[in-house]
Amino acid sequence: MNARRRAGIACLLCLHGCLWWSFPAGAQTTPALPPAPISEESMSEAWWTGPMLANSAETLPPGHFLFEPYLYDIHSQDTNSFGSRTYILYGLVNRLSVGIIPVFGYNRVSNGPNSAGIGMGDITVQAQYRLTEFQPGNGVPTTAIELQETLPTGKYDQLGNRPSDGLGSGTYTTTLALNSQMYFWLPNGRILRMRFDVSEAFSRSADVQGVSVYGTGPGFQGNVKPGNGFFADLAFEYSLTQRWVLALDAIYSHNGNTHVAGEDMLDPSNIPYPQNVRLNSGTSTAFGLAPAIEYNWSPAIGVLLGTRVTFGGHNSVNTVTPAIAINYVY
Repeated sequence: MNARRRAGIACLLCLHGCLWWSFPAGAQTTPALPPAPISEESMSEAWWTGPMLANSAETLPPGHFLFEPYLYDIHSQDTNSFGSRTYILYGLVNRLSVGIIPVFGYNRVSNGPNSAGIGMGDITVQAQYRLTEFQPGNGVPTTAIELQETLPTGKYDQLGNRPSDGLGSGTYTTTLALNSQMYFWLPNGRILRMRFDVSEAFSRSADVQGVSVYGTGPGFQGNVKPGNGFFADLAFEYSLTQRWVLALDAIYSHNGNTHVAGEDMLDPSNIPYPQNVRLNSGTSTAFGLAPAIEYNWSPAIGVLLGTRVTFGGHNSVNTVTPAIAINYVY
């Protein structure tokens, strides 16, 4: 081996040794960079429309309105009940909002004639008083008491050969609810908003004549007393971005027995012959989920698209209800 080749090999070995020693030493002496701090989303940065079902525990500032129309289709095995439900709320004074909820509907059925046209359902008036207000760090949720009175404005009896025209209950119903709302900051800095609402509805008696939503016949005369209704809703909203929100409601309902009593003046052959009638629906329970997605153009206006699915339970009908809503505050 000549001198030039031996010198070249010696230089390569020397360079290899220098690199082998230098890299571990550099890795040991260079301090690791600390992880970048996570910036938490502020409450003002998060825009919300609200989940599909759970009412807010907030109240409107005095002089401000909320307008939120829903369009939906309650689909069961034999019926499509198309409807609209519009929340019109007003901030009356500090901590107190009042409002009205008109309902319209149309029933399409597979075993009889459809509704003759779009009809009015029962109208609800309400008032909500805020008890507490959430503040970051104190662990106290926003809470409110809500009082609703549903007025029997929808058609419910004397339906003739179109039972599908029935869109009301015929009774005055008082609903008392406790609504709550809480905020949580997740490890990624985004906000998870939670609502938990519980309510109890108390209905009074109503007179019933003829064919009705309670399954009575054309010659019936009597009255009905619906059972009390309990409803619970646990809802979550995840602020995916400022404009996009993922939402989910988990619901439970329990309805007491509805009792119908009276006389049917016609026998099955339509011959006048008074017969005592006693009908009991029995109690019922149902569970459901309502996933939804929200998009907000600004803090004041957004749109929601979701579907409520009810299932399981006792003495209840499984339904699928797609819905769309727009929420506007001004």
